[in-house]
Amino acid sequence: MKDIILLQDRLGLVEQELKTLADKVIKLETSLKEMDDLKLELKALKIFLGRMHPDFKIQFPEILAKM
Repeated sequence: MKDIILLQDRLGLVEQELKTLADKVIKLETSLKEMDDLKLELKALKIFLGRMHPDFKIQFPEILAKM
């Protein structure tokens, strides 16, 4: 009888841990999607600036090297 109670307690803890892990995975997926969106926007901005200001293409790698 004690074994059953202990197993039920452990099962409850495992279920709580799984819920916590699932929540964290969902948050990470959301963050990753946002980062991918930002990456795409930065790429678009670099292309736009390169077209509007041709000297940007030359200066950008130098700026990155200084950072």
